[in-house]
Amino acid sequence: MKQETDFLVIGSGIAGLTFALKVADHGKVTVITKANEEESNTKYAQGGIAGVLHGPDTFEKHIRDTLECGAGLCDEKVVRMVVTEGAERIREIIEWGTRFDKTEAGEYDLAHEGGHSEHRVLHYKDSTGNEIERALLQQIHSHPNITVYTHFFAIDLITQHHLGQEIKRGTPDIECYGAYVLDKKSSEIITILSKLTLLASGGAGQVYKATTNPAIATGDGMAMAYRAKATLRDMEFIQFHPTALYNPADHPSFLISEAVRGEGAILKTKDGKEFMDRYDSRASLAPRDIVARAIDQEMKVRGDDFVLLDCRHISPEKFKEHFPTIYSKCLSVGIDISKQMIPVVPAAHYICGGIAVDEWARSSIKNLYAAGECAATGLHGGNRLASNSLLEALVYSHRAYVDAITQFRTVAIQSEVPDWNSEGTSQPNEMVLITQNLRELQEVMSTYVGIVRSDHRLKRAMDRLRIIYGETEALYGRTILSSKLCELRNLITIAYLIVKFSMARKESVGLHYSTDYPPIDVKSSEQLKG
Repeated sequence: MKQETDFLVIGSGIAGLTFALKVADHGKVTVITKANEEESNTKYAQGGIAGVLHGPDTFEKHIRDTLECGAGLCDEKVVRMVVTEGAERIREIIEWGTRFDKTEAGEYDLAHEGGHSEHRVLHYKDSTGNEIERALLQQIHSHPNITVYTHFFAIDLITQHHLGQEIKRGTPDIECYGAYVLDKKSSEIITILSKLTLLASGGAGQVYKATTNPAIATGDGMAMAYRAKATLRDMEFIQFHPTALYNPADHPSFLISEAVRGEGAILKTKDGKEFMDRYDSRASLAPRDIVARAIDQEMKVRGDDFVLLDCRHISPEKFKEHFPTIYSKCLSVGIDISKQMIPVVPAAHYICGGIAVDEWARSSIKNLYAAGECAATGLHGGNRLASNSLLEALVYSHRAYVDAITQFRTVAIQSEVPDWNSEGTSQPNEMVLITQNLRELQEVMSTYVGIVRSDHRLKRAMDRLRIIYGETEALYGRTILSSKLCELRNLITIAYLIVKFSMARKESVGLHYSTDYPPIDVKSSEQLKG
């Protein structure tokens, strides 16, 4: 079965939906998402969106904070572009109905998070992403040119390879014609042909055992782009959120927003002693890579399973008002934040790398754009500044739109694409092969490719991954496709890329920390001012 569209959007988070809304005024838009329409990494963004809307904050301060957090690896031109253009993009989603908390005086109630020199994070309680998703979906449903297909899983991007032509990675003439998509309800594989395609498929946190990402975050877009011979970058930089609730029964891990520390919460060891001031002058408000490594070190030295976040000195009324979801979750597991400290551990949270794109969100493959967490723009460098990701998604989806509407009328649908060939495959008779390989993969990555790495650990991880890869590819070749099998295959690709990029970086910088290489000297904020 074939379908045709002007714009194919893979993913229903902030990047995909804002792009869809804008291009829909110019052509037919098809949005596909592998779960319910609201299920995305965007939905689970607690903290908020960083942006400079008025003084005393300035663009230059936000730019400097981003550059410093990025460990000297940010593209300064991109940082300036995102920060300065971001204010207008934020105002745009406010006009579309997104609500942000305000003070009694009617000003936006800006939060302070680690690595920021000013209060600049707009938020809606502690469920900002969910509020943005709600507003965008409301707009999507009212637009006649947009069709949203839920429970549609993108298997592979369609390129010249599917026309029988040989293509090589890095060549400039690869073209995207759409995607093969699995309708999870009917098990039918549909060929969606499009003039232009946007990958907005989110992150890959499920490659680790402990992650704050939802179950859908399996790196599908990045893996598809890699198989299509696109260029990827910065895959070694995995951000671990320092403060996920320690509750082994939870998967994914429940996030304790960085904004809680912005309100004054303090990290302590199990015996009640503060420790962050030994690692950084900013203490509990240091950037995430520093805090996560400090927690990891304290846990290893002391043999503890977690550290504690002390919120007892924060007014319970204020806490409940600002963080109602966190307050309720803590109560549900027997923690009264006014009397008890919250046990926390680092958990995989965000991938700074992904599909390499230019300033118009164009990938190395013609007619293929990428935005949001699956894209690598150069904004984050070696470490993402808290709450910059939603801002980046807005700016890059807008830039993709600006470029796309100038291009799509000159692009022809490639009608010669064949339907998906599933000859020689049969129904899987042992799902345990998939689930066990997934568990092994997550165990390997969590053990050897976590917050602290070494050459020996990386080599061991690569050796184990090769075995899991061989087993899974054999299964893929003889089995009728399921989303679980495809997700496993995608996660193996992501794991391989993380290890490969990590092995290639012979230094400790940003989120990549190796015991075999000393940390490089990164410019301080005072030096960056000059």
